Amino acid sequence: MLKIRQNFVLLCFCTVMVLADGAYSAGRPKGLEDVWDSERYIGLDEIKPGMEAYCLTEYGVAGIEKFGLEVVDVVLNINPSSSPGSKDAILVKGTDERFMHTGPVAGCSGSPVYIDGRLAGALAFTWTYAKDPLYGATPIAEMLAVGRADRAEFEAGQTVRTNLGIDFAAPIDFTEVEKQLSVSAFKVASPYGTPYGCKSQIINYSTGRLTVLPCPLVTSGLPAGICEQLGSIVEPFGLMVVAGGGSGTAENAARAGKARLAPGAALAIPMVSGDISMSTSGTVTDVIGDKVYAFGHYLLGYGHVDLPMATAKVHTVVSNMASSFKLTSVLDTIGAVTDDEATGIVGRIGFEAKTIPLTIRVDRYNDTEKRLYNCRLVNNRLLTPFYLRMVIAGAAFQLGDLPQEHMVEYKVNIDIHDAEPITFENVSSGMGLNEVVTECYSTIGLLLNNPYGIVDVESIDIDMKMAPRSVVSRIWSVDFSDSKVKPGRSIRMNVVLESVLAGKKQYQWDLEIPKDIAEGKYELTICGQRDYEQFLVKNVPHRFVAQNLPGLIEALNNSLQIDRGKLYCLLSLPAGGVTIETAELPDLPDTRALLLADAKRTMRIRPYAHWIEKNLETEAVVIDKKVLQITVEK
Repeated sequence: MLKIRQNFVLLCFCTVMVLADGAYSAGRPKGLEDVWDSERYIGLDEIKPGMEAYCLTEYGVAGIEKFGLEVVDVVLNINPSSSPGSKDAILVKGTDERFMHTGPVAGCSGSPVYIDGRLAGALAFTWTYAKDPLYGATPIAEMLAVGRADRAEFEAGQTVRTNLGIDFAAPIDFTEVEKQLSVSAFKVASPYGTPYGCKSQIINYSTGRLTVLPCPLVTSGLPAGICEQLGSIVEPFGLMVVAGGGSGTAENAARAGKARLAPGAALAIPMVSGDISMSTSGTVTDVIGDKVYAFGHYLLGYGHVDLPMATAKVHTVVSNMASSFKLTSVLDTIGAVTDDEATGIVGRIGFEAKTIPLTIRVDRYNDTEKRLYNCRLVNNRLLTPFYLRMVIAGAAFQLGDLPQEHMVEYKVNIDIHDAEPITFENVSSGMGLNEVVTECYSTIGLLLNNPYGIVDVESIDIDMKMAPRSVVSRIWSVDFSDSKVKPGRSIRMNVVLESVLAGKKQYQWDLEIPKDIAEGKYELTICGQRDYEQFLVKNVPHRFVAQNLPGLIEALNNSLQIDRGKLYCLLSLPAGGVTIETAELPDLPDTRALLLADAKRTMRIRPYAHWIEKNLETEAVVIDKKVLQITVEK
């Protein structure tokens, strides 16, 4: 009987031990049995309040240094279950005078925290306006779990998320596409709540909400005005714009060969490199073989990514009342970031991330020479359009904003692997860079986020010429030789355009009336590019709709190649024939067209619109239209 009781007690004890250690297997966190080393890492169950700790990080030219900390406590489930962020946290308080002086530092994200000589986690978040240097550290077990989920699940998740609210069944509208991409970038960039430093979160500071440490976005080659604009845009991404220097100095080149990624070292992610650069920086937490763990929180929360990973130099820490930050420079790209999750990022040394070559040539009226900018962009469906926009603006505004009266002539070529290139050139006046930026941003966004297949953008080439004059014009008058005409005859058109600075200019041409036209009244429209595009979208919408990848490229070229520097004359004729999906059958007899137009058919069939078109090269951007009527008589 005694033996039975002893066995029962032993069984209960074992059961309790298993339940109490549900998150562990043989002393190791579940799922991490192959990487967890109890001599190297310390688990939450071993950490007690009052224990001495320290972190490794860079504060300047001295390199990696040790900073004293004290354990305040361990908090479980510090984030609500509805948030996919870190569940547990180690609260630590800085005891080093430098930590006390600077407060939370943008760029310290990922700084490894050691307790009892073992790695416990990484500095990751804080509380805004905290009087003491109090930090939250993401447990190392949660960071080691980053990137270990099934890669197929990540890729499936990314595929589902390609639906960014863009209606590919509708004719391309660049303004709407730009809006949807911008909204989607914000939503994806803040999957775990608004990050530290976002202005929209200021009203919640008094609530004691914990916020991740911001990551500096160090820029070089960007004008101050563009940096300010960039700062307001990227704050929701948890990024803090810092104007810094480039990486091309002799000292940095020498340092690049010696730098390596080790716990406490600065790590950079070059979003843009070259003559204009933008790079996000943080701190390395741990290195296992060729795998680098860093940040202690998400960068953008995109899951599986392919971003460049580089060593970096910390020049100094700039102490700031709002938020102190590390001033860094990129040294050498040595790998790629492959995973970006709630509790950190993971990179691989020796891997090479795809980047997109970008060349911008600028011929500006107040510059003594033509400027050439060679850069490389990250290859990411949301980041590439965004950073492309900023580089274009940075290159164009190096010598200041444009005057109120201005014009921009531009040419763009986008090479695509195993597909036709997208090429367009146009002129814009009085719109700043809005039109060229919107077209480039939306085109790249549509290509990288299309639902038909993966697009490999090989290069982007942009030429811009800016002049301090306006070519915006209105239609002053329209006259024609006769409002009544017989079939087969011509009408002499006379149009006068007026601009504020250039005055009036006259254009003439002959419009031939078809011999087989029926008698009656017909509408004649004289207009510029904007109204001409609206006319085409209304009458032949299929030319601007993509049903597959080649169709998307064709639709983009159709939209982008409508010239603003032309004057268009359109004579609308009765519809005839049909359009089946994208196939135009304008001369189909009415009897056959009637049969094809059966409502029971599954293919989209619509009457084919007929019109006569004439266009003239002008030195103006026409912004209005005139609609007249002519009468065809026998």
